[in-house]
Amino acid sequence: MDPRMCRKISSSESLPDVDNEEFEVSNIIAPQESEDNLLLEGSPEPQTVTWLDDDQIDDLNLDQTNLFFHRVDSADIIYRSKKKKCKLVGKYVMGDILGEGSYGKVKEMLDSETLCRRAVKILKKRKLRRIPNGEQNVQREIQLLRILRHKNVIELVDVMYNDEKQKMYLVMEFCVGVLQDMLESSPGKKFPQNQAHDYFTQLLDGLEYLHGQGVVHKDIKPGNLLLTLEQTLKITDFGVAEALDMFSPHDTCYTGQGSPAFQPPEIANGAETFAGTKVDIWSSGVTLYNMTTGRYPYEGDNVYRLLEVIGRAEPAPPPASVGPTLTALLVHMLKRDPELRPTVQQIRRHDWVRAIPPLMPGERIVSPRSRRSDELHNSTVIPYLVERHYVSAQEYFTERDLRHELGDGGSRTLSTAELSDGESTQCKRRWHSSCGRLPSCRLT
Repeated sequence: MDPRMCRKISSSESLPDVDNEEFEVSNIIAPQESEDNLLLEGSPEPQTVTWLDDDQIDDLNLDQTNLFFHRVDSADIIYRSKKKKCKLVGKYVMGDILGEGSYGKVKEMLDSETLCRRAVKILKKRKLRRIPNGEQNVQREIQLLRILRHKNVIELVDVMYNDEKQKMYLVMEFCVGVLQDMLESSPGKKFPQNQAHDYFTQLLDGLEYLHGQGVVHKDIKPGNLLLTLEQTLKITDFGVAEALDMFSPHDTCYTGQGSPAFQPPEIANGAETFAGTKVDIWSSGVTLYNMTTGRYPYEGDNVYRLLEVIGRAEPAPPPASVGPTLTALLVHMLKRDPELRPTVQQIRRHDWVRAIPPLMPGERIVSPRSRRSDELHNSTVIPYLVERHYVSAQEYFTERDLRHELGDGGSRTLSTAELSDGESTQCKRRWHSSCGRLPSCRLT
């Protein structure tokens, strides 16, 4: 949510002349879109509030002005909840943003016919043209996902084009978390071995299927591994993946475009050709190393230094706390010589993979983490549907109200995330008040 903030301006007070550089800003002015008369608590009569949008604020040239900041009571700072406009793309109802990458945004959506939750990757052709091989990578991903069907590979449900807006919509199955986000929020930035074992064995299932179909991913990393509500791991982002020649006895690849920290020495040293499946084995080993230690086998101050270290040095040995069995597996997967690295089938027969490690005392399973800090992973489409079918009056609330909701009685400035959580609470209250009007929500 993008909270809007304003200050009260009396009916006799006018805005400063933008041509005059010597005016005073006594309180806080922030963007809004219209004029409203508000009856604030404790006010004998409606107060006129003037809202300024972003362009009007830029025209004030505040950086060229002598600014005087005065203490403002939290009850005088007013926020207006941003209206959620229901948007349909084809048969899908759009929800909130789930994530954002270099190629575009990912939003939640709802299939209006099947009522299945989906995720959509929204790509702008103008932006793709600015990315090296951007359009080719997207087309390659679409072609591969159309033919791949496995429980541990993300499913492409639909592809839509909007020629007028030059947009492309890739509709995929819905996932609730990314392993990278979970690692960053977990103690020590790592998983218990019991949890890492579960994810790693599912990754092996997915890789075995991909290699059997003649597909090399080339960018395995926690950021490209998603989780569903049922804790099923999904391999995603096939933008740099490569389909091998089905009639060739070798798995030779010619281009490496994956993330630098997960690239093997042969790519770091600029090899013109390399064994594709061994690249996936290496990056899977780095992923397992990261999940169980919270670190990387190679580190550098910048990309060039990192690739130089990967190309010349041995990987940092795992800490003794991971145990000798897992250490032996990591050392085997991170062999500098690709020919010495194990295959997926050999990894499956390793002692650490065959035996599930116990959950040690004090360890806790890390739950999938969403951007909205919603432990129940509620659908973000519902508020848009409520706004569309049960139009309610514009809601206004003060910063004091938000502090009361968040349990913060201090005088510090609320962060954007806290403001979003505060409005989310306000929206939930409105949703629950509207829920009784929906036949499917009535208690019997």
